[in-house]
Amino acid sequence: MGKAMTNNMAVAEERPNEKLSDEGKKTLLAAFFGFTVDMIDVYLPIIALAPAMVYFQPADLSPTVSTTLYFLVFVLSLIGRPVGSMIFGYFGDKIGRRKTTLVSILGIAVSTLLIALLPGYAAWGLGGIVTMAILRLVAGIFMGGEYTSANPLAMEYAPKRKRGLFGGFINAGFPAGTIVVSVVTLATLKLFPAGDATSAYAVWGWRIPFVIGALLSFALFLYSYYKVPESEVWKESKKAENPLKDLFSKANLAQLGQVFLVMSGVWFVTNAIISSLPGMLKMLKVDSAVSTNAQLVTNIIMFVLFILAGAISQKIGRKAVLVIFGILGFTVAPLLYYYLLSSGYQNTATLILLVVLVNSLVIPVFGVLTSYITERFHTGVRASGYGVGYSLALIVPALTPFFMLGLQNVMPYLYTPIVILVVGGLFITVGALLGPETKDVDF
Repeated sequence: MGKAMTNNMAVAEERPNEKLSDEGKKTLLAAFFGFTVDMIDVYLPIIALAPAMVYFQPADLSPTVSTTLYFLVFVLSLIGRPVGSMIFGYFGDKIGRRKTTLVSILGIAVSTLLIALLPGYAAWGLGGIVTMAILRLVAGIFMGGEYTSANPLAMEYAPKRKRGLFGGFINAGFPAGTIVVSVVTLATLKLFPAGDATSAYAVWGWRIPFVIGALLSFALFLYSYYKVPESEVWKESKKAENPLKDLFSKANLAQLGQVFLVMSGVWFVTNAIISSLPGMLKMLKVDSAVSTNAQLVTNIIMFVLFILAGAISQKIGRKAVLVIFGILGFTVAPLLYYYLLSSGYQNTATLILLVVLVNSLVIPVFGVLTSYITERFHTGVRASGYGVGYSLALIVPALTPFFMLGLQNVMPYLYTPIVILVVGGLFITVGALLGPETKDVDF
């Protein structure tokens, strides 16, 4: 044991000064592409499926019920993530980051391909959308496993002085995945315009982005299988007897609770802006192509801002960056969001500008999360801590569609996401203030 502890100390002392190795570059790229593929599969229902939801629903549904069903398909994949994070986090700490990453990527690929083959309401009735919901839940479990294993693996190869930058790059897979979905969806809509349940896009056009998402997942699996090594930090560390039990023990529970609070806020603002805004724009009668263009421009900018947020956190600290985005989330961003929704659809340029601004004030907080959360837990429970802390906080915010339905009793439904945004900003701020600075932590 003494020798193992000496080796661990040596790794901690040497890693801050070393350059990113070839193995490190491979794990960093795999984590980035993994998160990109993950986000492609997460947002396929939000972007690619939105114009084709009529294919899976009866024609006489009210706009509110239709919008709620649309949210639920997305939310179910979020609910599966905590389950996946516990399963794959446990095995990531127990048997290794690499093996669990491979299994989770393969699961994402298969479940996404099966969704692309589903029939609609005319053939299966509500069976089509119910099956989709089940497959989205299964996909969510594997998605929760992908970043739970791959991101700590990459961070354990990153030099300490660049963890913020590399963490921001990994999470930039979030907007990158959305960009891919947006581009493919726009191209498909251009060739096969959407319309009623019998339109070319509704019947089969939406399947093209799903097939592409599945193929990218299979490609990532092959790359990870042949190129990505196991974490040296994990191999040289003392293994926990039961990582989940250790994670929820008194020694780690405070860290987990604090990360849970921060991430609850992050998921509330995510549901308020990224998940809800396309549906709100649909209620405002914004053309599908215009809405998708707005999301595309936004995510190109988000790609840069995620990396920038991570890099800045290396200078001023993760905690400071979290607090800044949290405060913006309950002050300036809600005001702009209200203006966006209340002003209606005036013109394309104004709409895109407002969508970009609302997103830019809060969503780049994701650029800090990978480095911050992995730094909050020691190696023996790092995958479990990262996965559970990141994903378990999804559960309550995943109920956002129901909170919005409840809020419409006291305010117009259109403005209900603003309340969710304010709550999220407050949670991020309080959670960050309760935690320590982590940028100088040794692995």
